[in-house]
Amino acid sequence: MKKFCKNRSAFTLVELLVVIAIIGILIGMLLPAVQQVREAARRITCANNLRQMALATLNFESGFQKLPASWKPAVGVVFGENGNDDIRGWSAQAQILPYLEQGNLESQIDFNLDYINTPPITIAGETVAMASARIPIYQCPSEPNSTTRFEDGVAIHHPLNYASNAGDWFVWDPRGNRNGQGALAVNKRISIGSISDGTSNTMLYGEVKAYTPYFRNAGQSGDIAMPNTPAEVVAMGGDFKTSSGHTEWVDGRCHQASFTATFTPNTKVLFNDSGSGQELDVDWTNQQEGRSMEARTYAAVTARSFHNGGVNVCRVDGSTDFRSDDVNRATWQAFATRAGGEVLGEF
Repeated sequence: MKKFCKNRSAFTLVELLVVIAIIGILIGMLLPAVQQVREAARRITCANNLRQMALATLNFESGFQKLPASWKPAVGVVFGENGNDDIRGWSAQAQILPYLEQGNLESQIDFNLDYINTPPITIAGETVAMASARIPIYQCPSEPNSTTRFEDGVAIHHPLNYASNAGDWFVWDPRGNRNGQGALAVNKRISIGSISDGTSNTMLYGEVKAYTPYFRNAGQSGDIAMPNTPAEVVAMGGDFKTSSGHTEWVDGRCHQASFTATFTPNTKVLFNDSGSGQELDVDWTNQQEGRSMEARTYAAVTARSFHNGGVNVCRVDGSTDFRSDDVNRATWQAFATRAGGEVLGEF
């Protein structure tokens, strides 16, 4: 027994350190693969959220024979009537709630009022502002800022990551209620038959980032030519909001619940904000819907995501796609118009 114990070998410190180093190398090699698998799973979940929204919208259409408006005033409110030129409109995302198994929430909403004046609701025994309710299916799992928006310590809104397609640049002219080429229209429910480019050739919803900085209400009159570069958009100015774009799922205005195809996915529209000392990636809207009886809504509200290389979108027919950042701009814009007559071709 003594001889056996004497001949027994043990790990030296050097050997132990070598083993630890090898394990560290293996973990370092494995970690990126695990992260890639996790992101792939998140991207699939994201695409599934969009698919469910598309199906909910089609179910809405089956019930009403029209698609939901992207911006819809409260029941009985007519924009411009009796000088009424400052009203809020409900988003399509709010209108399709019953078709997303959110009927309990929808039943607490009074669409005879706007979303600010809608009474508080009860969630898990707590009374909260209706607009601050978190709708899980409207949240991309890769979004790091899926947090409630507060004002003076009070929860007032919750963001969303899936916005309706408002077309390529021109969104709405309040004079005559004239709309752009998006899948959903402002202040109007349109039929699927009006999507003459085909439901498989037209985007319905796409990804956006929460808490996006943006310019609004530049209020330029008449026709505004589509900008060719992000710098042209930034130069148009307007009232600057540092971080509240796409933070109000109830609000049908373009900078909150829609996007446009002015620029391809994840295009950087950079603005040097002297207030914060940061270079910010911004959106731009000439005029908020419901705030002017004269100025038209033009918008450069870019589709963005935290997925590497592109954004998830869904088509009007309910199918989903991952659209690359380097998609041809003309093709991307053709995909955003419902009746442009373009031959879409391959992405």
